[in-house]
This record gives sequence, C-alpha cells and structure tokens, in this order.
Amino acid sequence: MSYDIVIHNGVVITVNSDFDIIENGMVCITQEKLERIEARADDTPLPEAEQIIDAKGGIIMPGLVNTHTHLPMTLFRGLADDLPLAVWLGEFIFPCEAKYLTPETVRLGTLLACAEMILSGTTTCCDGYFFENDVASALYISGIRGVLGQGVIDFPAPGVPDPSNNIRTAAGFVEKWQDVSPLITPSIFCHSPYTCSEETLKKAKAACDSKGLLFQIHAAETKNEVNRIQTEQHTTPIKYLDKIGMLDQNTLIVHGIWLDSDDIEIIAKRRSKVSHNPQSNMKLASGIAPVSGLLRAGVTVGLGTDGCASNNDLDLFREMDTAAKVHKVNLLDPTVMDARTVLKMATIDGAKAIGLDKDIGSLEAGKQADVIIIDTEKPHLVPMYHPVSHIVYAVQGSDVRDVIVAGRILVSDRKLLTIDLEDTLKITGAIGKNIIKRA
Repeated sequence: MSYDIVIHNGVVITVNSDFDIIENGMVCITQEKLERIEARADDTPLPEAEQIIDAKGGIIMPGLVNTHTHLPMTLFRGLADDLPLAVWLGEFIFPCEAKYLTPETVRLGTLLACAEMILSGTTTCCDGYFFENDVASALYISGIRGVLGQGVIDFPAPGVPDPSNNIRTAAGFVEKWQDVSPLITPSIFCHSPYTCSEETLKKAKAACDSKGLLFQIHAAETKNEVNRIQTEQHTTPIKYLDKIGMLDQNTLIVHGIWLDSDDIEIIAKRRSKVSHNPQSNMKLASGIAPVSGLLRAGVTVGLGTDGCASNNDLDLFREMDTAAKVHKVNLLDPTVMDARTVLKMATIDGAKAIGLDKDIGSLEAGKQADVIIIDTEKPHLVPMYHPVSHIVYAVQGSDVRDVIVAGRILVSDRKLLTIDLEDTLKITGAIGKNIIKRA
C-alpha cells in the first residue's frame, strides 16, 4: 500500500488512552487521516509514500489545541499592559475595538494569529470574537482547524451596532459556516454573565442547542465579577448560569477562576468543560483557577492562551510550562499538574473540551492527521531523558519544524506554506503604527 505521507525516525507521543510512547516510531497518513502509528525496526524498509518526512530523532506528536482565543487581538498586542481587567477592557480594549476593527483589519489580524499559531505547533483553536465571518475566512485560507464563535454582548459591538441584532447575527454566522469546511465548526460566544442579559444568554444557548454546537462564555473570571453577580443575582456566576440552563456537556466555561466547591460540583455534574488560561489570568491579576480541584472532580480542562492583548502571545508550549508551574507554587506541591496531565490539557483534553476528541487530540488510526514534529537538536533540548517532560518544561514554539493539518502540510522545515508571512507582517505592522499614532 502506498501512503500520502510517511513520517519516521522520531519519538512518537501518541497521547492515546494508554499514553503510548514509541521510541523509533512511524506515522502513515492517507488523505486527511492517520492510517498507521507504530514502531519501525531500523532494518525494515519504509512503506511507499508520495512524501517521506524524516523527523531526525525529534518528537512526533498531535498538534496542539488552543481552547480560547480572540484571534484578531494580535493587533492590540502590548497596547495596554499592566492594568486591571476592568480598566484594561473599559478604557482601552473596548474603545480600540470600536475604533479600529473592520472586516479587513479583523481578517488581517486573524491571518497574523494563524501564522503565529501554526508556526508554534497549534493546529486547532477555539475562538470567540466579532466579525467572525472574516475570522473564519482567514482560517479557511490558513488551513488551521477552528471552532469559531460569533461574539455576543448587550452593547453596541463591532459589526453589530444594534445589540438587539446580536443573536440574529450569531445565528446567521452559524448558518453560513456550518457546512462550508470540515475544518471549521461554528459556535456562539457570549462575553460574560454580566455583559449579557438572561434573555440574551438563553437565546444564544438555544441557538447552539438547536444545532448541537458549542456554547462559550467567560465566567467566574474575577473577584469583581463574583461580587457583581452576587449583588445582582444573589449567587455565584456558575450557580446563576446553571439556574438559567446554560450548563451542559456542550458548554465551555472560559477562565473559571473564582469557583467554590459547590461550583466545581455543578460543573462536574453538568459535564461542562473549562478552558484554563494561566498566563492571561496572571497578567491581569485575575487569580489562579482551582484546576487541580476541577480535575479531581472529573471535569475536562483544556488549555488556552486568551487573546494577544492579555497574554501577549499564542504559544501553547509557553502556556503548558506556566500551567504546570503556577499550580505547584500556589499549592506548594511539586507533584500537582505533572507534565503528562498538562500535555493532555493541550491535546486530547483540549479537543474534548471543544467537542472534537473523536477526530483530533491524539495520534490514533482513523483520526484526523493533525501532526507536528519538534526539532530536538537544540542546546536547550539535549539530552532528552523524558520527552513528555521536555515538551512541557523545555520545548518552545520556535522548535516546531513541521506541521500537518488534516493530512495537508502547512509548515515544512519551519517554512509556512499557506500564508504570505512577509506580506502579513508588513501590513499588520502598518496597522499597529496607525493605531498608536491615533491612540
């Protein structure tokens, strides 16, 4: 049998249910799917294939899954740092979005984000923003996989100047993109329980439920949010969302920092998922999410970067390193959030959090061929005793050499093949100069 792509001569980290690690592994791809993942003896001839990729002793692993992004916010990277969330949003981000976001700037900012993610090994993202049609168009060009949510908020927003049209706009986005590409899954993203009314939240969730799609929402992100919901609703954000029917297996709670034990029990009971964004949470001083408690309760937790305005990058390898360390020091326990747990959050558990675990997140025959190769011939990666530990604590996004999504090569030997990187950097750099000039 001849394959489209055969990858060999690398350590394969499968992240399957047994977490198999294959020292001298081989991965065979036909069209968009994984066909064989197995060990190969040195004296065994390689199968026939249109393309043979030598991993040169590197790591072959599933592409990373970023469970929370605001992709066009690459345009605001570093614009308003070192500020509390309320000030950051109210005095800088919301005004900048209103002033500078257009379909074209959103498209260009998304292309920049896609380039950054692909080059650093992310093959799937879960996004929520405005002008999401233009986000989707950019993703379609880039070749990356995405669950994309049209943003909903009860205020005038970019592309939705009349808030009474917010659900209609979101439903229209879902209808437009539901069957366009197998790589793009539409969704609806409600900003938060304090910027969306109960009526808006219920309509958005019903729109998702009618199509079996993911519903996304920021929730329990800050102490101020908890205090506000307590004052207005006389309960916690999670209990409020549960009371009005927002929480089920198709709900992604983003941040989930200020959770009490009852909140965690509710999330687990409803089988809702959580996106953990440690670097953004730290930078905005929002707090440290009780991830170890969520995991003990059986809650699926994926890893996210948030937007570039509050991170300030989309490198999930850096996010893994932070996620592993911040909980150790917070709990004064070096055994919590071990490397294997964190790697799963960035791959199979991230895929599960956004409803794609049957297709991606691990290297298993029959799944989509979303594969990355890490070049380990770097001073900071030699010697390599434990490859999983290396991935979490030592690998950087810049160590990713090759990227494949659905059997299509997006990056070959560090060269991005689907986006004109030079042109994208030039244009988005000019947009940034215009923003700072007019700020």
